[in-house]
Formats: sequence, C-alpha cells, structure tokens
Amino acid sequence: MWEELNKDFYQAFIQEGRWNMYVEGIGNTLKVAVLALILGVVLGLLAAMVRTFHDQRREDGTGAVLSVLNFFCKVYTTVIRGTPMMVQLLIMAFVIFKSSRNLVGVAALAFGINSGAYVAEIIRGGLMSVDSGQMEAGRSLGLNYLQTMWHIIIPQAVKNILPALGNELITLLKETSIVTVIGLRDLTKAAQLVTSKTYGGFMALFGVALVYLAMVMLLSWLMNKLERRLRNSER
Repeated sequence: MWEELNKDFYQAFIQEGRWNMYVEGIGNTLKVAVLALILGVVLGLLAAMVRTFHDQRREDGTGAVLSVLNFFCKVYTTVIRGTPMMVQLLIMAFVIFKSSRNLVGVAALAFGINSGAYVAEIIRGGLMSVDSGQMEAGRSLGLNYLQTMWHIIIPQAVKNILPALGNELITLLKETSIVTVIGLRDLTKAAQLVTSKTYGGFMALFGVALVYLAMVMLLSWLMNKLERRLRNSER
C-alpha cells in the first residue's frame, strides 16, 4: 500500500515538475480572492452607507438622488444575492468580457461584485447596530454625515462586523474554485489537469483539499488574533 501511495504522490506532485502547476494555481486563487475582497469591501461599504443614510433620514424625507441611489443598491443586493455565483461568473466571462484574455481580472470582478452584495448587508447591519445617539452626538459637534460615519460610527461598527467579514473572506476563498469553468488555472484546475494525466484523482484532489484547509485555518487564526487585539483595545 505504501508503495502505491508513494507512486501516486510522485505522479501527482513530482513527475514532470507538476508541483509548479499547484504553485501557479495557488497564486491565481489568492489573486482572485484578494482582488475580489478589496472590490467587495469598497462596493459593500458604499452600498451600506447609502442604505443606512436613507433609512436614518427616512423620517425627515430623503432627497430624490438619495432615493434613486437607495433603489439601485436594493436592486443590486437583491439580484446578486438571488442568482447563483457560477451563472454570474459565466455571464461575466462569456457575455460581458467574452473577448478578454485576462481571466484573473474577469474572475476577480465577478467575485468582487458578488461579494459586495453580501458585504453590504454585513456592514449595514453593523452600522445600524451602533446606537443612533452616536450619530446625533457627532452632528452636534459640527461633523457632517460622512465625517461622523468615518470617525465615530464605522470604528465602532468594525468590531461588530469583523467576524462576519472574516467568514465572508473564507467563503470567498473557497468559492474561487469554480473559476475552472472559465478556464482559469487555479488550484482546483491544477488538480484536474494532473488527474487527466495520471488517471488517478485521489492524491491530487486530496492534496488540493489539504491546501485549501491550510489556507482557511491560517485565515481563521489571523481573524481570531485580530478580534482579540480589538477586544483588548477596549479595556
């Protein structure tokens, strides 16, 4: 049995320098995940602030521009959260950017837009969880809405939304495995290519699963360490 396992390991990772395919796959996986996270946080923060501002000023009457922006934000989150990620990726790759060869950029854009809809609701929930008196206090000090949000509300909300954002990052990292459908050589695609050459998927697929597990455990450890540091800063 050990001889068979050693043979499978050699064929899956060593023979013909196949480990390079996994290294390239890890690089593409991390590029897509990091770029998508940055885009998702930016889109989510903007959508969350628009919707929060709209809800907080609802009693006073909102302007037409704000109402339109709030409508588009609601449509954005509803459509993106209500359709499968794979369908969105296929539309982005084979319809909108069908002539593009930058598969990493296309995948990052698709995942970033998808993640932004979920991040928007996470951030919105965190912003709404901060006592409304904090906003009133900031405005009474002469700060405008954006200044109050940036200096008072968001720093308090970060501690509430950080665990959910960490889970979103982990989910995003794992979901990038579906980029194989557009031909991007990520970590999962590397395992598929090796399997097609060795006709044995056990070692390649289990090896890739362990790599994903290691990355998720590392991210979880970093998020827990950051949460502990934020809790200690409150004391």
